[in-house]
Amino acid sequence: MRVFRHLFARSARRLFPEASLQHITEAIAEGERRHRGEVMFAVESDLPVSAVLSGVEPRERAHEVFVRLRTWDTEGNNGVLIYLLLADHRIEIVADRGLNGRVSDAQWREVCHLIEAGMREDRAEQAIIEGIHAVSDLLATHFPQLEGHADEDELPNRPHLLD
Repeated sequence: MRVFRHLFARSARRLFPEASLQHITEAIAEGERRHRGEVMFAVESDLPVSAVLSGVEPRERAHEVFVRLRTWDTEGNNGVLIYLLLADHRIEIVADRGLNGRVSDAQWREVCHLIEAGMREDRAEQAIIEGIHAVSDLLATHFPQLEGHADEDELPNRPHLLD
């Protein structure tokens, strides 16, 4: 039952200790040197029981987090949130409107499947880093760095632990 999964969810802080958070931060920064987009990663162990009982789904929660973290607040409307909800074993990617028509739902799903495969193999840190690289590849295709133009880092690179 979903409520029990949320009551006894794995700890995001244990799964992503400080060293892992630093490696993920570095992967985001490295990727952003290749493109003008902004990538964010947020992980949440569980949802409040009231949210579970009211039927809040991971996709809906990912959109809430996208707004809360202001992932949409970029000049190019090209922010991307990778959201992980541990209790539901779900990865969601929410991309800003600047990516509409450029990156297909199938391409985003491929990135999610890549991360999910790594998570199943208990390689959480590496799975997220691989997903960040895949998102950065997509952003570099559509929003490459422009030679001679400094790109402002508009959003924080550090992962968000939402517990």
